[in-house]
Amino acid sequence: MTVVTWDSFRAAEHFAMRNARLIDRQRFAHLFQNGPTAPIRSALAAYRNLDGGYGNGLDPDLRGHASQPAATVIALHYLDELGPIPPHLGHGICQYLAGAGDADGGVPPVLPTVRHSEAAPWYLHATDFSAQLGITALITGYLHKSHISHPWRDAATAYCWKHIDTLAWTNPHEAVGVCTFLQYVDDRQRAIQAINRLSTMIRAVIDVHPRTTGRVHTPLDLATNPQHIARPLFTDAEIERSLDVFERQQRPDGGWDALWDHWDPTATTEHEGMRTIQRLRILRAYGRVAGYLPHPRRDA
Repeated sequence: MTVVTWDSFRAAEHFAMRNARLIDRQRFAHLFQNGPTAPIRSALAAYRNLDGGYGNGLDPDLRGHASQPAATVIALHYLDELGPIPPHLGHGICQYLAGAGDADGGVPPVLPTVRHSEAAPWYLHATDFSAQLGITALITGYLHKSHISHPWRDAATAYCWKHIDTLAWTNPHEAVGVCTFLQYVDDRQRAIQAINRLSTMIRAVIDVHPRTTGRVHTPLDLATNPQHIARPLFTDAEIERSLDVFERQQRPDGGWDALWDHWDPTATTEHEGMRTIQRLRILRAYGRVAGYLPHPRRDA
């Protein structure tokens, strides 16, 4: 087992403070330096629209101002890092999604409005705007974790259960959303039964022998911490191997590659800042960061 050295951590810190967006620099300070949450909340508010959703480039692959579900997922993730999602923000997100998705509660990653702005080619040239289980489950999981009650959340929960119960195959992105939903949904017995039933299917789409280069989805993309519901799907050796790969992927400048398809230099740089924080969070959760790092504080 290798361990991220203090020098490696400092290199990641320097990379983030040189290259990441302001909001991600503030996240780094909060997550690893005991920094306050208020600057993150203020920065995130600038990405919020009047409809309750988020846009304005919060997702580096969506440069337009209009709210999009994919950007709203990132907002929920950032809010979740700070503690329970404030009810007024959670309700605003639900209100936005109620008008953005299908009548049965499902939502697509992006809406047709994406065609009127600058965006990654896979979004800009999308032709299918139907609801998808992966993103709907991801959003709904975060709402359950913070106990955000809303009619849309209830409809989305029913949508997720309906599709999870009949799932015959999956893909890595969908699996991440499904596991997030099952991690936090209220019905724990049903969630455990579902993850047990889906375990073989999920393992089949995850690379348990990850390479140090190229686009891969490792066990750690699902089991982001040892307490995650997806952790029992993988052996100790598979988790340790993935952690080793994460460490070897750190570049000499301290950052991690985005691993997304490159389409715009700015988007790539912003993704790299986000990915560096994500990798460090996972490595710390599994005890791979040498030395003491303060845990994030939960102030307002």
